[in-house]
Amino acid sequence: MKVMIRRTSAGLSAYVPKKDLEEPIIKVEDEDLWGGAVTLKNGWRLALPDLPRDTRLPITVEARRIFDDD
Repeated sequence: MKVMIRRTSAGLSAYVPKKDLEEPIIKVEDEDLWGGAVTLKNGWRLALPDLPRDTRLPITVEARRIFDDD
């Protein structure tokens, strides 16, 4: 799914246009952020693609939702 990662006054957020959903990112599983998984406030976990550490925000990426049984 397409996800826009952007920086807001409250920190990082993820916007999913297809679901018209924007949630704060509350946990980053990889210090590098890019290429790791993030957890959104609503409980969703998303796997992000590998991107350079100095990638500028906002950026739209193809992310995959991670389910507990994955």
